[in-house]
Amino acid sequence: MSSMRPGRAGGLVGRDSEREAFTRLLDAVRAGESQVLVLRGDAGIGKSALLDNLTSRATGLRVLRVIGMQSEIELVFAALHQLCGPLLDRVGKLPAPQGDALRTAFGLSDGPAPKPFMVGLAVLGLLSEAAEDQPLLCVVDDHHWVDRASAQVLGFVARRLAAERVGVVFGTRVAAEELAGIPELAVTGLSARDAHALLESTMSGSMDARVRDQIVAETRGNPLAMLEWARGTTWNRLAGGFGLPDAVTLSSRIEDGFRRQLAAMPDDTCRLLQLAAADPSGDAALVWKAASALGIGLSAATPAVEAGVAEFSTRVWFRHPLLRSVAYRSASDSDRRDIHRALSEATDPTLDPDRRAWHRARATVGPDDDAAADLERSAARAQARGGPAAAAAFLERAGLLSADPRQRIERLLAAAQANLQAGSYDSALGLLATMEVDPLDPPQHARADLLRGQIAFASGSGNDAPARLLRAAIRLSALDLDQARETFLAAWIAAVFAGGLASDGDLAEVSRAAQRLPRSVRPGKPEQILHALSLAITAGPAQAAPALREVVDAFDGTTESPEDVLRWSWLAHAAAVALWDHGAWRRILGRNAEVVRCAAAADLLPVVLSALGAVTAWTGDFAATAAIVAESEAVCQATGATAWSFAPIILACLRGDRAGSEALVRATLEVATVTGNGGAITFCGWAMAVLHNGLGDYEEAVIEAVRARETSPDIFIANWALPELVEAAVRTGRTELARSAVAQLERVAMAGGTEEGLGLVARSRALTSAGEAARQLYKEAIARLARTELRPELARAYLLFGEWLHREGLREEAREHLRTAHDMFVGMGTAAFAERARRELLATGKRVRRRQIDQADALTDQEALIARLACDGRTNPEIGAQLFLSARTVEWHLRKVFAKLDIGSRRELSNALAQRAR
Repeated sequence: MSSMRPGRAGGLVGRDSEREAFTRLLDAVRAGESQVLVLRGDAGIGKSALLDNLTSRATGLRVLRVIGMQSEIELVFAALHQLCGPLLDRVGKLPAPQGDALRTAFGLSDGPAPKPFMVGLAVLGLLSEAAEDQPLLCVVDDHHWVDRASAQVLGFVARRLAAERVGVVFGTRVAAEELAGIPELAVTGLSARDAHALLESTMSGSMDARVRDQIVAETRGNPLAMLEWARGTTWNRLAGGFGLPDAVTLSSRIEDGFRRQLAAMPDDTCRLLQLAAADPSGDAALVWKAASALGIGLSAATPAVEAGVAEFSTRVWFRHPLLRSVAYRSASDSDRRDIHRALSEATDPTLDPDRRAWHRARATVGPDDDAAADLERSAARAQARGGPAAAAAFLERAGLLSADPRQRIERLLAAAQANLQAGSYDSALGLLATMEVDPLDPPQHARADLLRGQIAFASGSGNDAPARLLRAAIRLSALDLDQARETFLAAWIAAVFAGGLASDGDLAEVSRAAQRLPRSVRPGKPEQILHALSLAITAGPAQAAPALREVVDAFDGTTESPEDVLRWSWLAHAAAVALWDHGAWRRILGRNAEVVRCAAAADLLPVVLSALGAVTAWTGDFAATAAIVAESEAVCQATGATAWSFAPIILACLRGDRAGSEALVRATLEVATVTGNGGAITFCGWAMAVLHNGLGDYEEAVIEAVRARETSPDIFIANWALPELVEAAVRTGRTELARSAVAQLERVAMAGGTEEGLGLVARSRALTSAGEAARQLYKEAIARLARTELRPELARAYLLFGEWLHREGLREEAREHLRTAHDMFVGMGTAAFAERARRELLATGKRVRRRQIDQADALTDQEALIARLACDGRTNPEIGAQLFLSARTVEWHLRKVFAKLDIGSRRELSNALAQRAR
């Protein structure tokens, strides 16, 4: 069978550099190192031959091979099943959630639709488990034809390999999003010398040098193109190069060669090849059963086998995927329908209902409600197995086969929803545009508007999303109040995200519209949250405070179900922010992160971790913040998602890292401007105001704080800039600006009655006061902030009080407070503010040794995070599940941690980390 795989002949001519790379890869895997590589090149360039060579040399390794098939691209996890099928006896050794996810994905058991990254973690664990017995080599050929669900999981696994004895090599024609970041080896055409040698080896007799050179030039050294051209060309056509028209593309030339070979076959052989090409399974028994129904006998295979076009044994193989494609397209429309009908009738409806439904749909010309219903059921099964892309394909075809216009629209809407879930935004928008030719009823119109808003928000068109979602929410208000409220909440979040960049439907407009909805006697969570948040915008935090507090109290604990936490916790934390309740804010986000981790919702986790990291940085626990950032980066590396930069930005600004802060902010602003993320622009303004106040660049601090207020005049991030604006305005002599900022801060920060809000208000009032009033306000600020987690803000209160006392001529008292501030800043690692306190102490006549804040750490961020989790009592599999790593990789990292800390076990870890922190 291997002799019939695509592109064998000539594929290894002149491939010394590729084979050397393979030697290094195989040696590394044998030595216990994971290796990942992508071979990328045009069709016929020799990728499959190289992969064959790789597997033939993999002595001592267990080889698992996957072959992508174009006709299987809509079948969820089809390629992944090829890889994992031989290992399924080991699934019982995986943690239960992972084993359950994999069984459900493969249709071996029923259960909730598995998260893609839980499936990925299961496959990673399965490969790691198998590699304990023998190193593994996983080869994925024709990756460009791998189904979307499998491609995502395979890319995830490849990025997470670290300490496993596993090598993964992909062969593909195109750069795939799922393989981003993986080392790539480009496979190009043969050199002129090697191409001449290959071409001459296929010809009997000598070849005119000009003809030979022209063939090599036009095929660009592509081995398959040269061989197929030579195979289908007679010797007399070579003379003078007349058989080489310049206008034919390389791909067309290869396909022309295949077409000529097929045309030379008997009619029954051609029909058999067309039938085999239409069946993605390669199941020879199925092909022969369908062939019998079409009147095709066993002898029809002989000419194809003798010509080397295909192989018919236990499975059916074509010499090259393009040959399969050419064979399928050579059939007329009528013949294709007959072929698919025969395959549908030959496919077992119990064992493979989805493939049967797909063939049946391909055999259908006009509307067929029965075929459409079969496809809809297949879509439901695909969704249940975690394959939204496959579900979208089934639903789209079902819609096109629907006789009833209403059912057609419903199925196309469902297909658009599945495409949105799969991240295929252009496909979703295309389906919505297709539906516009038909009249939509009001519910369908509302759903279409909702989808457009969701697509805009998910795809990075943040400035358009609020208006689209608001329009959908208003339509739904007359149809379904519960769905309308949920859509208003989506519009509200989108408006916060867009900030001042919203093209329409800003936060105030969304909130006013939401307040016009009727209230229920016993409101559910969506209504409760929507009322509180929108009231805070329309009437102000003071009037909304009781409603906001109800929301916070409901989610500030562990009584809420994981489902409610996943759906509403993100909005509940916004209520805590509006109340300036930092403790509740951090607790709600922490609970949210735990639930998201357990659910393996890797798409949500970076967003939640970014917010949690920012709120943790505000406590001054920079080590914990760095751990959260490391976790977020690990998730993004695993999933290919873009990391949210909020936590790294505020961490760098609090530390006083000017260069690092400016680089992060510059990169963030570039993306935010393109995606319409006005909230990110506001956040950057606030964080940079903190940085410049720490550095004593008060003019810059004023500019940044004002920019934060102007870009997003809401009740959240923009208001955090008010204390920064007060301090910077006072230091630059802008008294009226400072007093105006204090008045705004009082309106927004005092409503919650929290120590955080009241403490920051007292500190800001003190800055604009004099005499005994200022003294008492500073003392109040210190007392209140001391009862919070905001250690940097408490240290700044001591600093500001000390600076004020110094200006009042009270040097001894000033030194006491400045010393406290300095020690706190140094202890946290807040370098810029520490230096500001040191300079002020020097000005009082107190010499203070400059204390270097050492931010260097022998442990990497990931090692430090794993060490912290181990100290918390997490097992290696639990740590691996959180960081999307295998247990073996976690163990490998811990061994490095033990070596760096000069310890021998987990029992010593906590003490060793504590000693290093001192």
